Amino acid sequence: MPMPAFEEYEPAGDCVCRGCAERRRSLARARAIPLRDGGHPAARGARRALVLATAAGVVLGGTGGATAVAVEAVGAADSVDTPAPASVAQDDPGSPQGGRTPLHGPKAGPAGNPGAPARPGVVKRIDRTTIINRAKLWLDAKVPYSMSDYWTDGYRQDCSGYVSMAWNLGSNEWTGSLDKFATKITKEELLPGDMLLFHNPADPTNGSHVVIFGGWVDATRTHYVAYEQTRPTTRKLATPYGYWANSAKYLPYRFNGVTGGVVPEAPGSGAEPPAPGPKPGDATVFPGAAKFAPGATNDSVAQLGRMLIERGAYRFYPKGVADRTWSDHDKLATQAFQRAQGWTGADADGVPGAHTWRLLVERKGKNIPPLVAGAPGPGGVRAYPGAAVFRPGSSHPAVEALGRQLVKKGFGKHYATGPGPRWGEADRRNVEAFQRAQGWRGAAADGYPGPETWRRLFA
Repeated sequence: MPMPAFEEYEPAGDCVCRGCAERRRSLARARAIPLRDGGHPAARGARRALVLATAAGVVLGGTGGATAVAVEAVGAADSVDTPAPASVAQDDPGSPQGGRTPLHGPKAGPAGNPGAPARPGVVKRIDRTTIINRAKLWLDAKVPYSMSDYWTDGYRQDCSGYVSMAWNLGSNEWTGSLDKFATKITKEELLPGDMLLFHNPADPTNGSHVVIFGGWVDATRTHYVAYEQTRPTTRKLATPYGYWANSAKYLPYRFNGVTGGVVPEAPGSGAEPPAPGPKPGDATVFPGAAKFAPGATNDSVAQLGRMLIERGAYRFYPKGVADRTWSDHDKLATQAFQRAQGWTGADADGVPGAHTWRLLVERKGKNIPPLVAGAPGPGGVRAYPGAAVFRPGSSHPAVEALGRQLVKKGFGKHYATGPGPRWGEADRRNVEAFQRAQGWRGAAADGYPGPETWRRLFA
């Protein structure tokens, strides 16, 4: 009988079979072989050889099913960059996370040796401006999400590693330990640099997530700017309170080492909610219609956008903030404000005049009413209606709205007669095509829309 030949085989990172999914979950919860060697190729090779030799010994001893054992053991021993589990879609930031670990690499200590985990009772003092500026470092660098990789500053590239970095902790924490470095506060007490934490103790890999609070988007305090580490890279996004999903489970905390101070950003971009009355330095005199011509770029446009967002125009700004260039976002927001005053025709043309400007500057007149039947999200999107809406046999207006947006984006080829309110296979296949166009694979592109698919479709 010929000797069986073994070929080393690593399954695809998005393989959805039960064995691969369980392997990735196990690796996420506890590292079988700590990376004390720093991931050196020689050390990885030694581990690989040891596992292969052990597996081969089992085969020669006549134990059945040894091929599968050999493949899985190789993966477990050499998992320096394990992909996220296929069961965790890009729509859900609740992904496996590392536990408490020291800083890694040159930042860890002398000669790159890992230091001891930080002690909650001993924290470095840091002001809010520094926290936000540190958060922006990863945002500018577009740091990719990973539960096993470490950035050049020594912090793990997942959500809790990001907060550990922003707070300048001496170690990498996780969602189950970050609260030990902070004090629970109320929604009304939130300030830039605080965090919103959801930790699921029954199943830490299911939904647990944490973000840095960047400030309220407008005076209604229904949306805030979140700095977060999520797939594919670090992002800053206007987010409904407390989050896109599991919103009631996100709890506000304040870092014990914060020294106060306010981030010097304009309202609408993550700063404190505006105080009553004009801000110092604001132009209270109407700057003239020429400032709001197509393509105009100036500070008056940015000021107008900020004032409109404060009055309920958040849904007209996809990024949740206003910039200095006049665009359709500003025109539609201005028109909505004018119509809220009961104006029609030429009086509600979307171009601000002296009367519109005065009402905004003096905070008079009526606010822009919210959309009917749902809280608005980025770009006028109603809130994500929930996964149950998109299941076989379900009928809901959101299904038809989703279908029309898919057609608008060029992903409607599977519709024979056009989208309708009843969820069907054509909807699922079109959503799957859209998700794959985002670069998602496996369970992340299963055709069932989650909060992130919904946001991207309507952005």
